[in-house]
Amino acid sequence: MYPILFEPFGFPITSFGVMMALGFLCAWWIIARRLGELGRNPEHASNLLLYGMIGGVGGAKLYWALDNALRGAGPFLELLARRDGITWYGGLLGGILVVALGSRLQGTPTRLVANCVALAAPSGQALGRIGCFLVGDDYGQPTDLPWGMAFPLGAPPTLVPVHPTQLYEVAWLVPVGLLLWRRRNRSPFLFGEYLMLSALGRFAIEALRVNPEVALGLRTAQWIALALFTTGAVLWIYYRRRSVAGDESSD
Repeated sequence: MYPILFEPFGFPITSFGVMMALGFLCAWWIIARRLGELGRNPEHASNLLLYGMIGGVGGAKLYWALDNALRGAGPFLELLARRDGITWYGGLLGGILVVALGSRLQGTPTRLVANCVALAAPSGQALGRIGCFLVGDDYGQPTDLPWGMAFPLGAPPTLVPVHPTQLYEVAWLVPVGLLLWRRRNRSPFLFGEYLMLSALGRFAIEALRVNPEVALGLRTAQWIALALFTTGAVLWIYYRRRSVAGDESSD
């Protein structure tokens, strides 16, 4: 584990922060490449990266602070001001909203942007999960499997071997990203496929996590995964029925 890589001038640079930055840069490169393939200006990827960073980081932090405040972990504003604490689903929702608005402002079709984001999101998300692994966050339940790992400096620390669920998610997201790239010219709505595949992996992996159940034996993240899967499926069917497969120029 390497939670802190170095501390220039006393300011800690965390491995998670570095991996998150690499995730955004990787997403930018993939989006720029795809825009070039479609005959669009690749420089628009820089604007989309900015929108994604603002919406993603802001949404992740806002969701985490609100969720923990409602659970009685502390005052909302204090939680919001902390350096640690973000939630992937909050980042996804915030990123979707800000990127959609930003794409409208710069005149890029929303569906085209969504499909580009679908290609970039798995790799960016996988790099972020490697960051979670390096700081010992979001691990799973205790296990006696040979690849179980302890996180003595984790958040929270554990000396008992647990499921490295961060790496499980990486192992799911990498083939998802490759599959979506192969389908980029054939799918009626690639972002819908990303939502479905990402939700499937998260639903299964969440069963190995330590989060509390909220209803019908499912955890909050699993209910959100079900909602995202349903949303992705509905949108995919909608565009399929419009017979617009391969036409990414319309909203």
